[in-house]
Amino acid sequence: MSQVLTLWKKTTALPLGKQLFSFAFSQKAPYFATVRPRFVELRPNYAELVVPKRRAVHNHIKTLHVIALCNGLEAAMGALAESTCPPDKRWIPKGMEVAYPAKASSDITCIAETDPAAWTSDNPDVRVSVKGVRDDGTVVIEGEIRLWVTPKPQR
Repeated sequence: MSQVLTLWKKTTALPLGKQLFSFAFSQKAPYFATVRPRFVELRPNYAELVVPKRRAVHNHIKTLHVIALCNGLEAAMGALAESTCPPDKRWIPKGMEVAYPAKASSDITCIAETDPAAWTSDNPDVRVSVKGVRDDGTVVIEGEIRLWVTPKPQR
């Protein structure tokens, strides 16, 4: 089991464990902390977190800025990748494509999902589907993050 998934299982068994995990995960890549992600669920091929709507990440119309949302989507993807990538492989993002069909006028739940077969294929391109959903169920951002997954070098 990956270190991230192990940390998730250990911390979520504690009171306030999801908050503890969210803080610890944000320390690994400090830029994630700018959106204060609150992880909700993590398992291989799936990650879900909430980006709270707050003034520090507003745009000029007082909704969540799309780049803050992309940051939340990338945090979800990163947790998913760390929890899913086989131990003999490594991953790196190589592109992101998103559309934002609605205003992000509430907290946004960011979800990342992958096909389990993609991680065991010989094809190094792994596609992670991502979306952000408003409290009322409206999708406000959706797209794909492309990963490059290759064998770890032999040491």
